[in-house]
Amino acid sequence: MKHTNEMEIRFDSRSENEGFARVAVASFMTQLNPTVEEVADVKTAVSEAVTNAIIHGYEGRTDKVRIRCRITENVFCVEVSDRGKGIENVQEAMQPMFTTKPEQDRSGMGFAFMEAFMDSVEVDSRPGEGTCVKMEKTVGKGREIWTTQSL
Repeated sequence: MKHTNEMEIRFDSRSENEGFARVAVASFMTQLNPTVEEVADVKTAVSEAVTNAIIHGYEGRTDKVRIRCRITENVFCVEVSDRGKGIENVQEAMQPMFTTKPEQDRSGMGFAFMEAFMDSVEVDSRPGEGTCVKMEKTVGKGREIWTTQSL
């Protein structure tokens, strides 16, 4: 049986809580002894997902954002979900530069950043029900190569 550890937090969909989410997730993942770069990658991806929930999911109204994290061996999984308006066309929304809020100077790069910093990104969304972004990152992948090369 594989060793797993999990945590879950819920917080108000306020932009000031985005930093809290980043720090909470980073703190939980420290048990994997990640590199500074791995922590920064996860924090950036979580920040983008939380910001999407606040800006696009709830559109200014206050509700709850949920983050669930799971560690199984050296794989870090994080889910960021909301019960907001959902995404009509997930494939279109995940295209770089696509934004539904150009008037708010949104760059449309949130999903592209998530995909760049994580090993996998999966988006499940239902209009009128909300969105769940599931991301995974294997921690320590590059260390074995670096350790072997430095010998």
